[in-house]
Amino acid sequence: MRLSKEILATLSVVCLTSGVAFAADCNTTADVQAYAHPTLFSAQGHSLLTGNVDQVTTGAKIYKPCNAKTISGKQNVVIGREAKKQLADMKSKMDTARANAYDPKMAVLRSEIAYIISTGLNLTQEAPNKYPDVASTYWAKSEIDKALAADVMIGYPDNTFKPDQAITKAEVFATFAKMMVVDHDAAATPVFNGQEVKYIPNWAVGCTNEVLASGILNAVPDKDKIVNDEYLSKEQVAYMLNAMKAAFTINTSNGAEGCATKYTPTTVKIKLSERLSARTTTVGDTFTAKTTCDTTVNGQTFPAGSTVKGVVTGVARPGVGNPGYIEVKFQEIKSGSCKAEFPCEAACASVDVQKNPNIISRVLSAPVEVVARTAGVSGRTVAATANVVSNGTEEIVDNVADALSDTASLHPLKGVKDLSSGVVAVGKGTTNIVKTVTTGVFGLGYELVDEVKYLIVPSTTNDSSLNPDEELTIVF
Repeated sequence: MRLSKEILATLSVVCLTSGVAFAADCNTTADVQAYAHPTLFSAQGHSLLTGNVDQVTTGAKIYKPCNAKTISGKQNVVIGREAKKQLADMKSKMDTARANAYDPKMAVLRSEIAYIISTGLNLTQEAPNKYPDVASTYWAKSEIDKALAADVMIGYPDNTFKPDQAITKAEVFATFAKMMVVDHDAAATPVFNGQEVKYIPNWAVGCTNEVLASGILNAVPDKDKIVNDEYLSKEQVAYMLNAMKAAFTINTSNGAEGCATKYTPTTVKIKLSERLSARTTTVGDTFTAKTTCDTTVNGQTFPAGSTVKGVVTGVARPGVGNPGYIEVKFQEIKSGSCKAEFPCEAACASVDVQKNPNIISRVLSAPVEVVARTAGVSGRTVAATANVVSNGTEEIVDNVADALSDTASLHPLKGVKDLSSGVVAVGKGTTNIVKTVTTGVFGLGYELVDEVKYLIVPSTTNDSSLNPDEELTIVF
């Protein structure tokens, strides 16, 4: 169960050390990333840590996820971005030509809305292929067949589906209205955010008003375009679908028509059993919490003291002028043999912020953290320096070898050029070594100062952490 309210993060965290998820244009996805230590000079060899593999980068501007929901009072604790993931999954399934031309801001096609609905609602039943313009090899054939079987989409009277045709805003509203059951004024002039919605023909007035009454458009980006454009984008439709899932109970056992009905949201209040911090937490770490009051999830009642389990799905390390952030997902609640899974996405959350977390836990953890940070930064700096030295040595020796070979082949001028290239390589290698070592020393100093700062003034790092003393309220 979920609410339809969408919380958008408006802060883009830009520099030196951490970051992830979406690039600056917010149209592509990436693995969770965090630099090994603060990037002072964009030196060679900075390890890039991701959720799946280790890579190497030379430093860049990093941005916080766009349109990611954050916890009220903790703007750097993120709790989900399902619509973006669905768009990325859709792009990955397309053939190369389509994927290269893909732009989530462009008008959604009939095949794409079929994909978004069938995957978003986990439709399984497929109808026989009766439209010749949807080939068996078409990238979204399975999803189109499922949307047809669920009776949420139909073809045209000329026996075509037209999968590559853009679907108008009015048709999108009609499709969503077919799935939802919402009280509305079928004859009223469609108005959104105080403005009359354009490009709505008479036949679509009732279904447009039903979508407006549902409230799901409040979660959609580019709201002015909802009013003024004839077409909605792929991104907007994905947000509509996920907002509907957040605001409605979905039951597709009898197809998608009328499958979404309003429900009462679930509120869970918890206190964590451990501290989660952007400084120390890593992707994949699990955590537990205890409920502070009775709650009902999926029709089951759980008393205060029930155990909530979750996982860290994203981390960006703090750096100079950058608080970093963490992304968390709540998975299940359990009390004795009674257990229930949470929805994949929370609607919103807030926290009772504690400015000074437990002093005993800070004092006990500080020495261990200092050792860990020192070892980590030092080790990565040494490894990066060794990498620079190895690459530089190889380049210099190659130049010397080329100089000897060219000279022996009676090309002395070429040999002189090779030697000069070797001298340049020495200078470049020396510069890179100085950069790497300086960055490592700077990074180590930063980490030690940050440890002391957290020990003495913990509120300075509180914005990207959750502490055991804080009560967290989550709405599904």
